[in-house]
Amino acid sequence: MPLNVADVNTQMVIDCIQPIWKTKTETATRVRQRIESVLDWATAHEFRTGDNPARWKGHIENLLPKPRKVTKVVHRPALDYQETGAFMAKLRAVDTVAAKVLEFQILTATRPGEATGALWDEINLKAKILPSEILLGKWTIPADRMKADKEHEIPLSLQAVALLKALPRTNEFVFPGLTGKKSITSAAGMKLLKELHPGITQHGFRSTFRVWGSEQTSFPQEVLEHALAHRIKDKAQAAYDRKTMFPKRIRLMNGWANYCDQILADVDNVTPIRKGVRSC
Repeated sequence: MPLNVADVNTQMVIDCIQPIWKTKTETATRVRQRIESVLDWATAHEFRTGDNPARWKGHIENLLPKPRKVTKVVHRPALDYQETGAFMAKLRAVDTVAAKVLEFQILTATRPGEATGALWDEINLKAKILPSEILLGKWTIPADRMKADKEHEIPLSLQAVALLKALPRTNEFVFPGLTGKKSITSAAGMKLLKELHPGITQHGFRSTFRVWGSEQTSFPQEVLEHALAHRIKDKAQAAYDRKTMFPKRIRLMNGWANYCDQILADVDNVTPIRKGVRSC
């Protein structure tokens, strides 16, 4: 039986998402966000009145446990960072959109969906001289495409800029799908990855980047966390760090991209590059 949007209440929202809140927390969170957006639209168009029963802050957060308290940490199979150069060489030998988007994802240490959904409007390839660094380009991912619902700025390395400049601009999508009407999906990257290196995942490259940063550089952990768009518990500190750490993140992403170009002959005998990649 059809339900009038004006009749949607808090209990209905809870009944919808509670069954999967602890088992499929991310999915349940996105469902709640979609419901909230639809009800906001309905209110704006005067199809309903009153507070939004699906809002999180000050409402649903008091009825369900916070997502971070119930979400289990899943460690995705990842490539050993010492094998990154050899893998990148194989990847760059494949001339497909799937290969390009996977390379871009690795160079920017982003999530698969963030890379595949990239729009040209989000990309700025104009070089800019900062007080202590040269910014070759920047990718700004809007909040609605980020897991933490916060805008994320990524300094682009020379390699990432070169990759983007070599791509044709056929429509709004940086990595268009076969029809050109939508962006390529992460499934294409998954299929390619199974062919090139079975047993690892796209998301796992974020772990590869994180371990490399911890073991091979002297960048503070906070810089690495910001590069991965992870939540910083102290909001005031997070806001301050986001601005002050950007020059360091430029050096970090350039260092990572340069490391991705290195094919190590003996991965069991690797010297840390702490002197080559500075954190200050």
